[in-house]
Amino acid sequence: MSEAGYLQLLREVLEKGKVRRDRTGVGTRGLFGGQLRFDLRESFPLLTTKKVHLKSIVHELLWFVRGHTHVEPLQEAGVSIWDEWATPEQTARFGRTAGDLGPVYGHQWRNFGATAQADGTWARDGVDQLQRVLDDLRDRPESRRLIVSGWNPKEADQVALPPCHTLFQFHVQDDELSCHLYQRSADLFLGVPFNIASYALLTMMVAQASGKRPGDFVHSFGDVHLYSNHLEQAQEQLSRAPRPPPRMKLNPQRTSLFDFVFEDFTLEGYEPHPAIKAPVAV
Repeated sequence: MSEAGYLQLLREVLEKGKVRRDRTGVGTRGLFGGQLRFDLRESFPLLTTKKVHLKSIVHELLWFVRGHTHVEPLQEAGVSIWDEWATPEQTARFGRTAGDLGPVYGHQWRNFGATAQADGTWARDGVDQLQRVLDDLRDRPESRRLIVSGWNPKEADQVALPPCHTLFQFHVQDDELSCHLYQRSADLFLGVPFNIASYALLTMMVAQASGKRPGDFVHSFGDVHLYSNHLEQAQEQLSRAPRPPPRMKLNPQRTSLFDFVFEDFTLEGYEPHPAIKAPVAV
């Protein structure tokens, strides 16, 4: 399945989705359940029917991998995608200072279940899920336990935004590494194109760090929806024909997942249609 699969899901939600109220008050049109599959062997699944901001995707992914939970490193890189959830009004609800998002993705991936301390920080006594996966890929690549969870029920109400992409599993077959993501809540127009590219890139990075070749990225959804103020934008995107997908090259000298930097990624052959702006629901 290629970009056509994403466009088919977009069309299905637009035409058959049910109208629902939601937490943001904007309202959505959506369906429950869906799945996409992308072959990472020859191309990179960055959508071409609208320009997707790769810089933000790469910096956010590196931010996750390094275990960060404060927006400062993103802002220093010129990435603002988390700013709406990092305002004093948003973070004060959880007793945190502006910019501190709480135990979001990076914390869960690198320090899951850590002990909360009196000063609002966490001890380094949690589970480094990414390192555990890398160890298992080296020692037990046939394992069915190559799982990283971003959803921690104990801490889900302590974060600016509970994890939408909640759990992912790696799988090795014929020396190829594939990844399957489950996403509980999916903003199909704005968020999902980012999520597809982010997890495809993570799969490529983990494959290189573990001496494997990239295989497939499988993306499964719970509530997959279009916000009510994204419907015209979705129709515009559906009016465009997909173009040939780009290719992503990684710096072959990187052998550790945690050593990658922004300059290690080179996108080739990306000639998308123009970007389509849409408001973010917070």
